Amino acid sequence: MPKVEVVDLNNKKVGEVELADAVFSAPVNEALLYEAVRHYLAGKRAGTHKVKTRHEVAGSGKKLWKQKGTGRARMGSVRSPLWRHGGTVHGPVPRDYSYKLPRKMQLGALRSALSAKLADGDIKIISAFDLSSAKTKAFAASLQSFANNRKVLIVDSMDNRNLELSARNIDGVELVRSHEVHPYHLLGATLILVSQAAATKLSDTLAKSVPASAGKGVEA
Repeated sequence: MPKVEVVDLNNKKVGEVELADAVFSAPVNEALLYEAVRHYLAGKRAGTHKVKTRHEVAGSGKKLWKQKGTGRARMGSVRSPLWRHGGTVHGPVPRDYSYKLPRKMQLGALRSALSAKLADGDIKIISAFDLSSAKTKAFAASLQSFANNRKVLIVDSMDNRNLELSARNIDGVELVRSHEVHPYHLLGATLILVSQAAATKLSDTLAKSVPASAGKGVEA
């Protein structure tokens, strides 16, 4: 099991924690990461695009001229798609872009993302986010010891009102709970601060979900 340093909010070492090899030292499956990010972004799409068909655009429905005898092409309505300001044919309509991604793929992508970020040195394990009060300025000062002008992801295992209030107005900082963390969040951050409780929970939960074939050369 990989041993990872545990630091406090001043980035000073206070101990070590052992994490599961199957989670934090798993093979990185780029195909799974791609599918997980694609699935996440598809679910975020509003899908509110809409164009007007010939039945919805403004204009008279009167036939413009008689069918025969004028020498002109036959035409039934000014709202025809062939005309300027006419309706649109086969245009986009409101729809839901989300789709189901198998749970095994989601968990495999999460293991790959955690493993890749730990290997790159982008994950820091924090002993606990114990904040005595909700002070954005004080918490921002603590973050300066870890990163400067970086995109920071904070992962905690419980509701922490002081942490939520302290971090919400800091530019480039995002807070998620351990059961909500997604590969998209991990890949988009340059620094990931994970509480020791959240890291242990992720390690134990994801290790149990590793398929039996993962130990036989198949990437999880």
